[in-house]
Amino acid sequence: MGVRFYKPTSPGRRGASVSDFAEITDKKKKPEKSLLVRLKKHSGRNNQGKITVRHRGGGHRKMYRIIDFKRKKEGVPAKVISIEYDPNRSARIALIQYEDGEKAYILAPIGLVAGDTVENGPDVEPKVGNCMPLSAIPQGTEIHNIEMQPGRGGQLVRGAGTVAIMNATEGSWAQVTLPSGEVRRLPSACKATIGQVGNTDHNKIVLGKAGRKRWMGRRPKVRGTVMNPVSHPMGGGEGRNSGGRHPCSPTGVLAKGGRTRKRRKASSRAIIRRRKSRRYGQLK
Repeated sequence: MGVRFYKPTSPGRRGASVSDFAEITDKKKKPEKSLLVRLKKHSGRNNQGKITVRHRGGGHRKMYRIIDFKRKKEGVPAKVISIEYDPNRSARIALIQYEDGEKAYILAPIGLVAGDTVENGPDVEPKVGNCMPLSAIPQGTEIHNIEMQPGRGGQLVRGAGTVAIMNATEGSWAQVTLPSGEVRRLPSACKATIGQVGNTDHNKIVLGKAGRKRWMGRRPKVRGTVMNPVSHPMGGGEGRNSGGRHPCSPTGVLAKGGRTRKRRKASSRAIIRRRKSRRYGQLK
């Protein structure tokens, strides 16, 4: 896991970098065909053809890898066949094969290599790659791919380099510290995988040119201050105008300082300590 820098042969190459893909076992190996699904692109449009998410479209063609976030197959050891690249996520994925022949993809944590054995269940050893209920995980263990509801599959801590800490278990509830610093209460029957998600250098990659963003399916953004008044609340003005009002969206929603979480969200009662904002201190 590292970053490889280009030589400055052009303005786009200068300062640009890519992952060295050192953890991938076989760069020429094709993904498991039985675990591939083709996804149709929508370019940010709804069923009426209207753009509901701006700045989406284009991008390289790619197949979706079916990831086993639930890890339901208990009591059957699985061998790691290979570590592979996934174009749909920042983390690497591991192809595993159970003793009965079934294959699956899982998120690849740091330290998991080809040839290792992983297991699922409440009685397995808490080692890297194993999946077990929160009630069986020792205090202070690093975990990822955490369920929010038993049997629903991992929803939390799935990005490259992310990790959560198992705090404590009391009765039917467990406390987990998330990467944001938030301490959340979860049912102790929820499953989590031991270890930290791999590809920790992902956040150090510099794209270097606009074209690489287009390959990822992201179209250009235009600043509101350079638009016409009919197109954006901050548009118009004689010459270069700084806007004359607080930054906002095209529909007038303030962009900074407001709360982004719904006030009456049901899961708010599960938050023991809220995450901290870099600018405004602790969020409420």
